[in-house]
Amino acid sequence: MKKVVISLFAILAGTSFVAAADGGCDAFKWPVAREQALFPAAAAVQSGASLTVGQAVDFSLEAVDTVSFEVPPDRAPAAGTFGATANVTVPPEGELQLSLSDEAWIDVVQDGRSVKSAAFSGVKTCPGIRKSVRFKLAGGAAIIQLSGAKKADLKLAVLTPE
Repeated sequence: MKKVVISLFAILAGTSFVAAADGGCDAFKWPVAREQALFPAAAAVQSGASLTVGQAVDFSLEAVDTVSFEVPPDRAPAAGTFGATANVTVPPEGELQLSLSDEAWIDVVQDGRSVKSAAFSGVKTCPGIRKSVRFKLAGGAAIIQLSGAKKADLKLAVLTPE
């Protein structure tokens, strides 16, 4: 019995070491190659910008206590962090994939309510991309709210899921 337990442990330990070594961007639940291609040339924008699906932007964030959020963020941002808002037109299919270069909280507001995310993937070992969040929305106007960022700049890709 001990040999089986030790062998199973050795197999599992070996598997986790391989997964950790290969953990970079391939560790996301879905591909992030589009974000990797878009982020280097992302246009600079300020809070309140109107975004287009299929683009990435480089936000100059504001002190979170100066941002006028449509609704309070689902996770209260810590003092001294940064945030921004942006408008976007959701395509008729109603799905958005929002990916960030660094840690921050993402809320999407539609019809005056915060919409719960449909899926999330975060990886700390992918250079330039920290998290990607998917939302199922109604086609039409929506507001993206970013909060809790520790730095005053943040790249955001606004895509539809592949």
